[in-house]
Amino acid sequence: MTLYDRFGRPVTNLRISLTQECNFRCFFCHREGQRFLAKNEMKPEEIERLVKIASRLGIRKVKLTGGEPTVREDILEIVGRIKPYVKDLSMTTNGSRLKELAKPLAKAGLDRVNVSLHSLRPEVYRRITGVDMLDVVLEGIEEAVKYLSPVKLNMTVMRGLNDDEIWDMIEFSAKTGAILQLIELEAPREMTETAFFRKYFYPLKPLERELEKKAAEIRERRMHRRKKYFVPTRYGIAEVEVVRAMHNTVFCANCTRLRVTSDGKFKTCLLRNDDLTDFLTAMRTGASDEELVDIFRSAVLKREPYWR
Repeated sequence: MTLYDRFGRPVTNLRISLTQECNFRCFFCHREGQRFLAKNEMKPEEIERLVKIASRLGIRKVKLTGGEPTVREDILEIVGRIKPYVKDLSMTTNGSRLKELAKPLAKAGLDRVNVSLHSLRPEVYRRITGVDMLDVVLEGIEEAVKYLSPVKLNMTVMRGLNDDEIWDMIEFSAKTGAILQLIELEAPREMTETAFFRKYFYPLKPLERELEKKAAEIRERRMHRRKKYFVPTRYGIAEVEVVRAMHNTVFCANCTRLRVTSDGKFKTCLLRNDDLTDFLTAMRTGASDEELVDIFRSAVLKREPYWR
């Protein structure tokens, strides 16, 4: 069974925020679209029940995110509990605890990981993240590639800050054996005219044209119809993806994701906040699996493309 929204888009994966807590202070962080700090976090057994129900509905792909998911002391328990119900279990992380956790996470059932890495220059990294931990994160990435596959590096490209590091990062990804995801800065419609957005937004469409010329091979992913560029470097072939969401109707038309907030609400889109569907209250007050399936379905029916 596969769930479809009113626009004929299948829902095949969940993006679950485990916490809003984080040990970094990235100045552009969107907190996965959660605008207010929520302390009422889901417990491991509640996350397991949610994923078990989702698997019955054809969802076998889950990404754990935050905040920073590895600040939860029960992260290994969470991974171990939900792995039996999914085929593809991944996580986003700032990489601060990967050196110690990469092997235990893989053993618990994590398949792959996305590491935020916005700069290779210590002073720029500190300016973006608010911490002086670039060396720790680089060591974590080195450890992660031993046990998790693939390791993806997420670089949000920002004008005047790190846009001159793109090709250095492409070389670095080839050297480490990781996939590089170059990501446009995202914002809701009402924020696109702010001084902040105008200052830092760096459009990636011109870069894609450059990558097309240099790539030895180009493939297209089903999700969001993203292009994958295989670019020759002195360290071998770098695999590069471009995530260009702003004003991108193709991106939204091919979205297959349903989000879950850390306090137990379904959320249909990163950029919307009028779309929340609470399921945790029902779960905690004795709702049956069938009742939770109905809540799941109602959330899916709220989905609509943000850019269209």
